[in-house]
Amino acid sequence: MGMNVANCSRCGKIFVKGFAEFCPNCMKDLELQYEKCLKFLRENKGVNINELSDATGVAVKQITKFIREGRISIVHAPNMSYPCEVCGTLIRENTICEPCRMKLVKDVRNNSEDERRRQEQTLQDSKVSFKIQERLRDRH
Repeated sequence: MGMNVANCSRCGKIFVKGFAEFCPNCMKDLELQYEKCLKFLRENKGVNINELSDATGVAVKQITKFIREGRISIVHAPNMSYPCEVCGTLIRENTICEPCRMKLVKDVRNNSEDERRRQEQTLQDSKVSFKIQERLRDRH
């Protein structure tokens, strides 16, 4: 039985893969970043994500990941929000803001409607074709 090795998706080093997608060094670094964020947030509940990033040196993207993973709760941090994955507007829940969600729903609905119309048109076209063939056959 061979060892399951992979490249760390963060630093690129080869490591024996367990449950994590990162090598032990990166895991340790991420835990330190997490602890730094948590400690700063406990002492400064009114900060926003950019202030937290500046104070701790942890990237906004990583802080966002901590929040989305549920590791950092923003329930008691009134000014804490993170960027929408589509437009970047700051939000406090889900992954995309309401306007982007509504646009996505509308686009999916329109796409479904377009597909239904295409199918109806294909069906109509085949009926017309069949009628023409029927007429030609009846002539002979």
